Amino acid sequence: MYYHASSVAGIKVLEPRVSNHNVPLIYLSEKRENVLVYLSNAVEKYCKDTGFEYAGVWKKWGPYGFNKDGRLRLEEYYPNALEMTYKGVSGYIYSAENVVDSGFELQIPDAVTSSESVEVVGVEFVPDAYEAILAAEREGLITIMCYEEMPERMREWNVRTIREEYEEATDHPEYRHFLKGNFTEILKDL
Repeated sequence: MYYHASSVAGIKVLEPRVSNHNVPLIYLSEKRENVLVYLSNAVEKYCKDTGFEYAGVWKKWGPYGFNKDGRLRLEEYYPNALEMTYKGVSGYIYSAENVVDSGFELQIPDAVTSSESVEVVGVEFVPDAYEAILAAEREGLITIMCYEEMPERMREWNVRTIREEYEEATDHPEYRHFLKGNFTEILKDL
């Protein structure tokens, strides 16, 4: 079984869309818990919550990695990021059985991409993405690294990366708004 998360209801066939890789693809995972992170985009949610108007393509924020055992590790890069991004957000997890793999290399464990339409065989409504993520953690399916647990070397990486991301995002005002709002100390002199 393959899984795909979306905020859009009623999808019967998943269609390829252009995303971060600039190639029309459908992104799926062989693990349901791995798609929970896609029920909300922190950049889009923050902008809408703060009244920032934007009509372009939303920059994606992917605050996760994987443990050595292959489990998804959701990482908070600023205080309360998990709750701010997912609490109260609902969405859908679509399932599919037949996926023609595009061969596009993602280097993400258990992920599959298709450049062809994929028929949906099931759907699960997720009333609160935050609660679903916490449940997956309690079940040992994913891990969460809270901001307060971030090691010093990762904090140093965070400072460098956020500054670089901000400077490179000249054509993404929504991303800059998100970064300024959540990394005020790091970006105070920019």
